[in-house]
Amino acid sequence: MFRKNIYIYIGSALMCMAYSACKVPEFAQRDENKNVPVRFNNSQDSTNTANIKWRSFFTDPNLVSLIDTALKNNQELNITLQEIEIAKNEIRARKGELLPSVGYRVGAGLEKVGRYTSSGAGDASTDITPGKEVPEVLPDYAFGLQANWEADIWHKLRNSKKAAVSRYLSTVEGRNFVITNLVAEVANAYYELLAYDNQLAIVKQNIALQSNALELMKIQKQATRVTELAVRKFEAEVLSSKSLEFDIQQNITETENKINFLLGRYPQTIQRDKENFTDLVPPTVQAGLPAQLLANRPDIKQAEFDLAAAKLDVKVAKAQFYPSLGISATIGYQAFNPSYLLRTPESLAYSLAGDLAGPLINRNAIKAEYLTANAKQLQAVFNYEKTILNGYIEVANQLANISNLQKSYDLKSKQVLALTQSIDISNDLFKSARADYFEVLMTQRDALQSKLELIETKKQQLNAVVNIYHALGGGWN
Repeated sequence: MFRKNIYIYIGSALMCMAYSACKVPEFAQRDENKNVPVRFNNSQDSTNTANIKWRSFFTDPNLVSLIDTALKNNQELNITLQEIEIAKNEIRARKGELLPSVGYRVGAGLEKVGRYTSSGAGDASTDITPGKEVPEVLPDYAFGLQANWEADIWHKLRNSKKAAVSRYLSTVEGRNFVITNLVAEVANAYYELLAYDNQLAIVKQNIALQSNALELMKIQKQATRVTELAVRKFEAEVLSSKSLEFDIQQNITETENKINFLLGRYPQTIQRDKENFTDLVPPTVQAGLPAQLLANRPDIKQAEFDLAAAKLDVKVAKAQFYPSLGISATIGYQAFNPSYLLRTPESLAYSLAGDLAGPLINRNAIKAEYLTANAKQLQAVFNYEKTILNGYIEVANQLANISNLQKSYDLKSKQVLALTQSIDISNDLFKSARADYFEVLMTQRDALQSKLELIETKKQQLNAVVNIYHALGGGWN
């Protein structure tokens, strides 16, 4: 009869486990889309500028030195490095869950059981030694080892460790992405600073030119060739240029401090070569093939690792529906008197137990965790697709930007040349009374504006090259 009851119990337990294991909620799945266009702008060249190391891509020694300092001192980058350490420790924790846990236990206590209980009645009728009854208050001393281990039948713990590894690799790519951003930010700010330096030099030259024109107007007024209005107009133009000079000075200060912040240091002068800014030739950029973005851009690889971790999280959550097998063991010594504690085998105590446990009724918490893991997996898929799409569009935009800026720069260069020549022409015409002061004034104003715009376009050209190098995934290796 007893054996029959055991069989019934085991059969019922197995049926319950099978039922609970099979009733896993359904969820929507979506495979990530890695399809990207075959090429950029019909180019079939597979050479990719992103493979060039940043030390070779940037040739200005001052800029290289600034980037080097930023990679050592930038706080955001150092914060990211600690995130890598955190992820590494998570792997260690998950790996430890696969192994048995062993600990020790030392204890002492007192126990008094009721006289009219089974334990109390048994103690009352038992002698510790002949003629010596068990005391009502019974001490208890014990020490020993205990171990617990969960058999990873459904790979729940292994998948959890793999997910931790994927997240660690994601943080590594996150660090690389921070590096690419940092390199691009320092380079863009450096070229912006050079542009402000050259704009300041142009404004100072223009102030000198306008001051000479103002003196000329004063002489012409004394000769009654112009009125006080002309003098005041030129005087106002000089004051406007001087005001613009201070605006640019402020921009230089703020840009220098922006670079210093990226370098993790307090404000100081940025070493740079201010000469020949307009003669700088942006390096030629080769975009390669769009498929190379999957391997070169750290943010895409980071999103891919996050997706892999999310998929493993779904498997871990699914394994919660299945029964788990736990094994526990203890061994040590236990006695009511310290003098008996080390007697063997009388005081030796040990146990070995295994239990199989799984959810059966009211599994809402497990279902919620499982569905949440699946929703996060879908989020990771959409984020991965979005990151790829964003990378392709960034490269396409910068390729068009480089082409259009080159055309714009060529036209503005011709505009500056024409307006610069027109200043001398307008002055000569004014001296021969063939042009009025207003034409001289407008010619100088237009020439100044065109020169400032030319510097701005050159800065945009250099920034566009930095941005496409960043968009292609360059700067971290």
